[in-house]
Amino acid sequence: MKLTFLEMRTKRQLRKNRADRTSMSFKKARHVGLLFTIEDRRKHDYIKKLIHNLELEGKKVEAFAFLPPKKENYEFLFDFFTPQDISFWGAVKSERALRFADTPFDYLLCLDQKPQSHIRYLLARSRARCRAGAFSEELQPFFELMVNGVKSNVELIDQLYQFTSKLK
Repeated sequence: MKLTFLEMRTKRQLRKNRADRTSMSFKKARHVGLLFTIEDRRKHDYIKKLIHNLELEGKKVEAFAFLPPKKENYEFLFDFFTPQDISFWGAVKSERALRFADTPFDYLLCLDQKPQSHIRYLLARSRARCRAGAFSEELQPFFELMVNGVKSNVELIDQLYQFTSKLK
């Protein structure tokens, strides 16, 4: 039931969010957000590698995750929120999640091939200048940049990094 309310809140956020959406040269970007669902060790390690690469380029990187039930937050490296941070009425109660969504990133990369309701809410609320993620007809309102044809989350991470790095 609360996911139904969360979806309603997400649609409302998409309608009322008036963030300034502009793409900029990735070389000029200084603040990058990474948003994802914790799934497995392989994805975790790829995200750590992405963070390292972005930091080598002089970018400030903030990573935020959704931790589903019965999943492990490897190394407790990333801030996260859980289903318990969603009220019965679909309101996000996590101050960290709300603060992340309200941060005006130059780029926000969604590292989930098929983002679930919890992640879509933060994307809808996001104040990021440019949101990038995997292509899907239903996800078009959530992103300014989309990559197509990815078959795994690891491939998505690689494609997003390669694609955004080439933006002039």
